[in-house]
Amino acid sequence: MFKFILRLMLMGIGSLPLWLAQLLGGCGGIIALLFSKQFRELFNKNYSRAMDLNGIKQRPLMAAAASGMLFMDSLWIWYNPEKALIKTQFINWEMVQRAMQHGRGLIILSPHLGGFEIIPRYIAQHFPATIMFRPARQEWLNEIVVLGRAYPNMNFVPANLQGVRAMTRALKEGGAIALLPDQVPSSGDGVWASFFNQNAYTTTLPARLANRNQTPVILFSAIRKSLGQGWLVEVRLLEPFSENSEEAAVQMNQAIEEAILKAPEQFIWSYNRYKHPEGALLPPQS
Repeated sequence: MFKFILRLMLMGIGSLPLWLAQLLGGCGGIIALLFSKQFRELFNKNYSRAMDLNGIKQRPLMAAAASGMLFMDSLWIWYNPEKALIKTQFINWEMVQRAMQHGRGLIILSPHLGGFEIIPRYIAQHFPATIMFRPARQEWLNEIVVLGRAYPNMNFVPANLQGVRAMTRALKEGGAIALLPDQVPSSGDGVWASFFNQNAYTTTLPARLANRNQTPVILFSAIRKSLGQGWLVEVRLLEPFSENSEEAAVQMNQAIEEAILKAPEQFIWSYNRYKHPEGALLPPQS
């Protein structure tokens, strides 16, 4: 019964106009900032550090509202993919096409920024993509997420050895793969690297896969336009990664930082990016 009611609620959100869904999400983000201690502590620490480091004026209410909008964007895109695609403006798609023409596949990196869920759907309009995701701990929630994310030409694989093998096969066949590079990996799957001047456990998978066959890597970001107006997707072809895992992780994090700083309020600052995965080595002392 609970799952049924939750699905009805999510479908109800999907039936709203985008501007209203985003407005409700913005209100939810501000409420979380004001009344959730866990949200507020993580958000304030992460957001303040990044803004102070880069000399950017802090707009905490706007950034908290954007966190709620990011959540609602994702739900709305899941249930309205065709409408969402109409509201998506893509800059320099030719870069993506050229990268695919080399025949070595393509690695797509997309941080938790703005309407990031629209990116794989846009790509799937042109060619298949294998997308890595981390299953939710609750089985019922995972069922809903998988159902919501399902879309033609998108093959979702879990963030484990099985998923890595599927992505490796896709690249060998000249296909595209996508993953979230700012998500904390499991112990043994990452290294400590600076992210906004603090050590963050960072995935090494993109660099390993890219260096194996000189596969091009493109960083995508989906910046939210004004209320209800959709998203602007920008792309950046990254320089080849270092063969050194730590150096490659720093390269990737720097590229992610630069993408975030184009729209700093739209990043998910409440995410515990600096947590220490169980079993991982301690971060190096500064």
